[in-house]
Amino acid sequence: MTRVPDHLFSPLSQRSVTFPNRIAVSPMCQYSYMDGLSNDWQFVHLGSRAVGGAGIVFTEAAAVNPEGRITPGDLGLWSEAHIAPLARIASFVKDQGSVPGIQLAHAGRKASMARPWETPLEAVSIAKGGWQPVGPTTDPFSPSYPTPAALDRAGMDKVIEDFAATTRRAVSAGFLLAEVHCAHGYLLHEFLSPLSNRRTDEYGGSLENRARFPLEVIRAVRASFPSELPVWVRLSVTDWVDPSAESPTGGLTVDDSVAFAKLVKAEGIDLVDCSSGGNDPRQQIPVGAGYQVAFAERIRREADIQTGAVGMITAPEQADQIVRTGQADVVLLARELLRDPYWPLHAAEILHKPGLWPVQYERAAHGKVERRQPLPPFSPKSGEQSR
Repeated sequence: MTRVPDHLFSPLSQRSVTFPNRIAVSPMCQYSYMDGLSNDWQFVHLGSRAVGGAGIVFTEAAAVNPEGRITPGDLGLWSEAHIAPLARIASFVKDQGSVPGIQLAHAGRKASMARPWETPLEAVSIAKGGWQPVGPTTDPFSPSYPTPAALDRAGMDKVIEDFAATTRRAVSAGFLLAEVHCAHGYLLHEFLSPLSNRRTDEYGGSLENRARFPLEVIRAVRASFPSELPVWVRLSVTDWVDPSAESPTGGLTVDDSVAFAKLVKAEGIDLVDCSSGGNDPRQQIPVGAGYQVAFAERIRREADIQTGAVGMITAPEQADQIVRTGQADVVLLARELLRDPYWPLHAAEILHKPGLWPVQYERAAHGKVERRQPLPPFSPKSGEQSR
């Protein structure tokens, strides 16, 4: 029997969770919170994308400790006080039939910066409410960024425990999907890339050594999240920095990332979310429509793991083709979903798929539509979703 190809609106199952379609709201920093606490802005921002029909709705990067924030306005989940406002969002997302996901992150040497619309590329001093960033070494991202303190073994152990504790709080908040942020020049990417990791101990040098600390964090997150729920990793597949006299080895390569993807699969990771860049100001990125999709395709094929494609994906036909041709299993949208929160519902019409409009919007939809069903509740103890 000939298998019918998957398409953008095919469901996708991972462990006990079924995503109703292959469209995910990519994590997008909003820099709009005080002391890391979620608020009404995030509730409306993410809630409207769930109403708009996205199958997966990710929060932006949630810092695992205060020092892991990019800016003082970042989201956090480093204390029990952060759980309740995020639980409100996760519950609403599930009520719309979407899967709530949370991205767990530490900004590393790119921390303690001003919010981009205030004073771009300006560090926030400790006197003005900033903090001491940390990294693999004392190399700053650029002259505009603060000099980080190099993590020692005790500091690394604390980061690992902070990731684990934050993961447990994410479970309490009701998230059904967790993603470890290992991209865009933040802490775990900094360890993985030869451009930012100049350590001479067992955590520096070879790819095996550079991958050691990110894998320790990923292992802790996977162990702290229910085995019945999926965990993803967002990866910068390449640094976009070629070898030169200044950097003889160049940056992280696609070959490196294929090898790393095999390692995270062995740790129980369910999908690699394939992004790129963000770790070095010398990067040369050929931005264009779908410019990162080939990374997702190659990792999916060579590491034998499900992947997500992200980056300049705007047209429904383009997104559908990525899934239909097996380039990726999920398509993550960012800027296009900022422009149009209802992009998934409009895409369903264009692709002639049934659009599950909310009952409140039925009269405005084209023709009669089915009513969307909320996700059944999840019990971490039983690992079952039931009504």
